[in-house]
Amino acid sequence: QVQLVESGGGLVQPGGSLRLSCAASRSIFRIYDMGWYRQVPGNERELVATITNGDWTNYADSVKGRITITRDHAKNTVYLQMNSLQPEDTAVYYCYAAIRVTGPTHWGQGTQVTVSS
Repeated sequence: QVQLVESGGGLVQPGGSLRLSCAASRSIFRIYDMGWYRQVPGNERELVATITNGDWTNYADSVKGRITITRDHAKNTVYLQMNSLQPEDTAVYYCYAAIRVTGPTHWGQGTQVTVSS
């Protein structure tokens, strides 16, 4: 059962932009935090950005100034606007939702972002 549905990934040239979307199922109630991880084969999954229920945000140092996370509470959807993309941003991006303070409880299926000329 897929409860977070991601979209927006694809191939983009260096310096380009993409916007990822992640829509939470109605079966997920009372989401506190939402956010995005990314993972490259052979590497640990890396936290990219988080956004709280009060729309406070945090970013990995590597993406600050280039990536913006936003949240539409009415649509139960989180977005990741990525600008000035670089090859090192290439990864599978996974969105998550947290309904407990212990960390992510629900995950998206992953969407591939490839930055290449």
